[in-house]
Order: sequence, then C-alpha cells, then structure tokens
Amino acid sequence: MKTGGHQKAIGVFDSGVGGLTVVKELMKQLPGENIVYFGDTARVPYGTKSKDTIIKFSVENVKFLLKFDVKLIVVACNTASSIALSSLMFHFKIPIVGVIRPGAKAAVRLTKNKRIGVIGTKTTVRSESYEDEIKRYDKSIKVIIQSCPLFVPLVEEGLIRDSVTKEMAQRYLEPLKKAKVDTLILGCTHYPLLKYIIKDVMGSGVNLVDSAHQTAKEVRGLILEKGLANSLRGIPRHDFYVSDEPDNFIKIGRRFLGKALKHVERVKEDV
Repeated sequence: MKTGGHQKAIGVFDSGVGGLTVVKELMKQLPGENIVYFGDTARVPYGTKSKDTIIKFSVENVKFLLKFDVKLIVVACNTASSIALSSLMFHFKIPIVGVIRPGAKAAVRLTKNKRIGVIGTKTTVRSESYEDEIKRYDKSIKVIIQSCPLFVPLVEEGLIRDSVTKEMAQRYLEPLKKAKVDTLILGCTHYPLLKYIIKDVMGSGVNLVDSAHQTAKEVRGLILEKGLANSLRGIPRHDFYVSDEPDNFIKIGRRFLGKALKHVERVKEDV
C-alpha cells in the first residue's frame, strides 16, 4: 500500500501487544499521523530467544512494514531495541527509533541524586542496554536494575490494580527503594499500565520515566525536524497486523490503547 507525499504512515513493530502503549502515545502526541502496527504474536515472547533469532525476526518485521511505504519505524519492544536496533540501523536507510535511548535520556535529565532504577524483562535487564545508554550521558550515575518477570502476564490478565500485582510490585521494587533511586525507568512497554501501583509503592518522591511517552516524544521531534509531518487533513488511518489469530490481541489491545482496535488483520504469509 503506497501513499504519496506526507501522508505516509509511521511503522511500529513489537513482539506482541505491549507496543500499543507506544501507539497510544503516538496518537496523543501526533494525532494527525497514519500508523501501521505489526505485532509478531505468533513468535512472542522475544525475550526467550537467542540474539541471532531476535535480530532475524526484527529484520523481517522491518521488511514487512516497508511494504506499506512507511516514513519512519519505531521498534516498540525493549528486547528488540536492546538486541537488534544497531543491526536494523545498519541494514536499512529509513529512520528507526528504539524505546531505550529516549527513556535513558529522560532519566538522566530528571535524576538529582544520580541514582536511576530500571525495571524490565530478564532479557532487557541482562542486555544492560539501559545502563550502557545512561553511562553514555553521565558515567557517574549509579544504575540499579531489576527484572520483573511476572508484570507482563499480570498486565495481560487484566490484574492491573489487583492485590496480587501490588504484592509483586512491593517485592520487585524493594531493592530499588533500598538503593534510594530518585528516578525509575519503566523498561517494558507493558509497565505504563502499572504506573498507579508502581508510583504507590515507590512513593511520590520518585520520578517515573515512561519509555512509551518518551519514545513518542522523540518520534514527534524527528518528524518535525525532517519535515515529515502529515500535511493532509482528515481522520488518520490506524492499521494493525498480527502474525497469529487476532482475537486475543484485540481483547488485550483494547486495554492498552484505551479504545477498540479497528482494522486488525492476520498476516497470512510468513513475515
């Protein structure tokens, strides 16, 4: 589907449904833009896969989005951003934005005591991408990283304000409270849905950095800087593609997006 001029869409991919928090922010910050989203639901989660496999899947996802003649691609997946982003930027000429740098940059700007916490999946934590990115800006910052493996299934089950989730948050976040972090990066696209509980556990003195919000902000800046903003008036198109049956994606996606998903289609052929 080719489009002319500045009505070209922003392409977004994720291993599943979590990247919809990025889409929600893009819709909020760039309300006139068309968006094409691909959720690789047949191969989720990426976190358990090898580095080579994550890069291979990410390259395939970009190639799929390029069929829609998109003007920019957002890697709305912390695992793919931490493992595959540099390979994607090397292989493709199109502007590509990941979710790690925008969050790290915002955290460095916000911290007063130079103690930043990062929560994420095991793969994101193991990759040390946030730590590396933060240290690029300021080597003197202490980074405390904590994996929170149960947060994703709890969010997908809809247990967003449940006592079980609160209990897990207290357990996971205790080391970060002890370390006296004053800024905490939500290093997984599912985590913005748990903002309320995380804020409650961490206390009002801790800045929460929502990578989805910061990524959309970076995309907005890039689009304005490169003169790529959609110049046409009218209702923008938001199309969603998945690699497995869409029913579950549509159901969970509504929670992430805060509204019903229209134009959801399963990709029949291999990505």
